[in-house]
Amino acid sequence: MKFGVDFGTTHTVVAWVDRGNYPVVSFEGGEVVPSLIAGRDDGSLVFGHAAAAVRRDPRWKVVRSIKRILAEAGPNAEIDVAGQRYRVEDLVTRFLLHVREELLTHSNVVPAGGDSPIEIAVSVPANSGSSQRFLTLDAFAQAGFHVTALLNEPSAAGFEYAHRYRSSITSRREYVAIYDLGGGTFDASLLKMTGRRSEVVSSEGVGRLGGDDFDAAIAALVLEKAGRPDLDSDKRDLLLEECARQKEAIRPNTRRVLFDLDFIEDAPLAVPVEEIFQACEGLVARSVDALELVLRDPFREGDRDEVLEAEIAGIYVVGGSGSFPLVPRYLRERFGERRVKRSPHPFAATAIGLAIFLDQEAGYSLADRLTRTFGVFREAEGGAGVVFDPIFGRDMTLPAPGEPPVEVVRRYQAAHNIGHYRFVECTRLKNGRPDGDVSSWAELLFPFARELRGQKELRGLPVLRLWDGPLVEERYSCSADGSVQVTLRDVIDGFSRSFVLGPEGAVPIGN
Repeated sequence: MKFGVDFGTTHTVVAWVDRGNYPVVSFEGGEVVPSLIAGRDDGSLVFGHAAAAVRRDPRWKVVRSIKRILAEAGPNAEIDVAGQRYRVEDLVTRFLLHVREELLTHSNVVPAGGDSPIEIAVSVPANSGSSQRFLTLDAFAQAGFHVTALLNEPSAAGFEYAHRYRSSITSRREYVAIYDLGGGTFDASLLKMTGRRSEVVSSEGVGRLGGDDFDAAIAALVLEKAGRPDLDSDKRDLLLEECARQKEAIRPNTRRVLFDLDFIEDAPLAVPVEEIFQACEGLVARSVDALELVLRDPFREGDRDEVLEAEIAGIYVVGGSGSFPLVPRYLRERFGERRVKRSPHPFAATAIGLAIFLDQEAGYSLADRLTRTFGVFREAEGGAGVVFDPIFGRDMTLPAPGEPPVEVVRRYQAAHNIGHYRFVECTRLKNGRPDGDVSSWAELLFPFARELRGQKELRGLPVLRLWDGPLVEERYSCSADGSVQVTLRDVIDGFSRSFVLGPEGAVPIGN
């Protein structure tokens, strides 16, 4: 069985590969599994719809937006749930185990029977770092899924567009901009579509911009109008839930929104919808500014509007928060009525696109790009300084699943007795140095001086200048999911060490 699984901030959606069709899987509680976890002080945990059912029970503590928490977590990060400490990755794994159980026993999917593997494609925000990518893949694997592909969310949504609006893509208009506004993140990607092949031209994203932030802005407005400057955490959670519920009920013809404030012992509060739009307008503007960046091709001269008219087949709005009426209205005012298209299933577009990509008979392929720069700080000036070398640059085209990895090979004569490699990733470079969101990866020590090869511990030894150091080769490979491996080798005598690199450290390969 093959599925596309969109593990979202607010809910998790699954689409099924079913003989050329890609229906959204229905569960007993609807077409989504709420991305919720609830715990009690006795260590009890419930997930999904069961967690939603106890969200107003004071004996339970509900964890919302677990995906946003995962994005900011390291491999050993912990959170408190009703007085109990849990590793974030373990909680996500247990939630995904629940999704798997719901899929097999409480959905409209007909199980294949036996031990047939559940083959899935999953997605992450385009601007997510390697830590989130690694932890997401690991959690799905620990939950018993066989993950065959990991795509950036807007890239996946592009396949849903291509499947649904193929006739709008011509040799003259072959670019599609994906505007993906979810519960916790915003991503924009510009895709070039040729036949059934999609190529990511550029991507931008905002890591903390989504439905959660719209809910917080609306909650602040409601508190101001109600004259309640502050609430305790439990009542604030209930207010955010009420704001989310009312936000999702707003339609283009809505004039006023009535908020139920019974939980703070206040009368219902009516708020003009235009005031709600004003409270959220700055958030939408930030998303559109990011979209503008992907539409600004640095290799093409000319007026942006002329480029849009000549070559953009559509600006495609996906993600659950893309249904908020202010979003399409703002986009149409900025880019024109005809060019903006909204997915009929904005909450499910990514899952459907993942399922389409996974269906080999559909024949779709993707040339995605690395969204962050990966590089290394290494020793310089006899150990007194460091220099930074970018290895895999942002916007590098990634290999398709099943294709050989991209390789970068460097050779040089070692100038020090010990090689000290500090790997990092970042959103951009400024004057040749990591800038923006910078994340530390693995740290490696490699004995260039042959007399140190028997040392078990190199840390703490002085870094000394070598005047006749060995010829060293660094061989880096980057696979389709963005994972990186390195082999360090003395070219003369063949001594080498290989590692998988990531935020969890350097994991030896065959050493």
